[in-house]
Amino acid sequence: MERDVVCGMQVDPAKAAGSSEYNGKTYYFCSNGCKTKFDANPSQLVK
Repeated sequence: MERDVVCGMQVDPAKAAGSSEYNGKTYYFCSNGCKTKFDANPSQLVK
């Protein structure tokens, strides 16, 4: 399981609504809305 960095939900990568790569790491999302928020400003969400 991976943590959706936008909302904090636990996401199964095999069932994720979407994923994005940033700085060589893949992030998984519970919904397209969370993916869209991440893609708009990933540096703000990744610590």
